[in-house]
Amino acid sequence: MRAWPMSRDMPWSGLKVAAALLCLVFWGVACNADQQSGGEAMPTPQAIQLPEPALSGPVSLEEALALRRSVRGFSDHPVTPAEIGQLLWAAQGVTEPRRGLRTAPSAGATYPLEIIVIVGRAEGLAPGAYRYAPGRHDLIPVLQEDQRQSLARAALNQSALLQAPVTFAVTAVHARTETRYGRRAIRYVDMEAGHAAQNLSLQAVALGLGSVVIGAFDDRDVAALLNLSSGEAPLYLIPVGKPR
Repeated sequence: MRAWPMSRDMPWSGLKVAAALLCLVFWGVACNADQQSGGEAMPTPQAIQLPEPALSGPVSLEEALALRRSVRGFSDHPVTPAEIGQLLWAAQGVTEPRRGLRTAPSAGATYPLEIIVIVGRAEGLAPGAYRYAPGRHDLIPVLQEDQRQSLARAALNQSALLQAPVTFAVTAVHARTETRYGRRAIRYVDMEAGHAAQNLSLQAVALGLGSVVIGAFDDRDVAALLNLSSGEAPLYLIPVGKPR
């Protein structure tokens, strides 16, 4: 936009006209920005604090390893916020707050993984999808309503995704690791997803729950359903619940 030259010779009325026109220009730009963003800022969702994770339990690691099996049939029994929080902590919980170290090893502590919980039946938690914040050990709502049918359609209509009260979607932001390790980051991120999934699966056994890790799904459909950004990719879907 070309600026008008201002001089001491410009009459006061001309200055007022120029100022008014400039205001109109900037007002139009602001209105256009509002229209592009929907005209209304999205409210910040209220975080849901999870119960503190337990650091000991009745099932030993050896027992959990021996009992872990893929479970694809689930009962109607809802899960609890404590169980959801424990499973999330096992997968990506912070165990060393000063440096932010987590339960699963990460190449260079770059932590590319994210976990989104798709809730169908849970005590005191509305159906929808929630993103886990490891540092605060809480959930950020991202989607409302039960998304399990849509998720199952994106994953070849696998019945486990329909039956399980909750499904944990493990996603990755590869750029966090690529900035340090370049192309080799793909391998490191995949390895880390395996670490987190095994942690979650063993924790499910310790809680008397079943789980199955699913990698057969349409990446684009799952990413669209969960509103993932262009730099975030889905890697795993892990249904969890009481075995049928």
